[in-house]
Amino acid sequence: MGILIETLLSESNRPGVVVDCALLVDSEVGAKKGMTGMVIKGGYKAFKAIKPSIVENAVNLLLDDFAKILDRHYDQYLESNPDKKISFSAWASQRNAKMADDLLVVTDDMMDRSNKNALKKIYKGLRKIAQRNVADAIPAVGKLIDKHLA
Repeated sequence: MGILIETLLSESNRPGVVVDCALLVDSEVGAKKGMTGMVIKGGYKAFKAIKPSIVENAVNLLLDDFAKILDRHYDQYLESNPDKKISFSAWASQRNAKMADDLLVVTDDMMDRSNKNALKKIYKGLRKIAQRNVADAIPAVGKLIDKHLA
């Protein structure tokens, strides 16, 4: 088990990580513009209308799997940058597409196993644009990780 997993998933840190992740999602969605932004905001609003605590619940549910994936990337970061001359956030920004693809495997699998057809339909509609949007959020994810590892 890596340092990132131990830190993010510890009993004392997990609640704060969940809150920070939910705030990050709210911020990322709120910052979207144009037609794509309207689609994302509409889907997000629909998700939250179904269940207001859905973001926090989803983060808490997915955090273990996301932490495992992010931990592998953090290990690569440490291997390539042992003296930490650049932050994890800066390093991750250079690898945002790969990290987004890895993280989306988790949510794709979750939706494949879901029996909630309304959520699956919303997710399917948003999935087409998810990779780019998750990749855009990777610098913020990196900052969140930097914060919790400090």
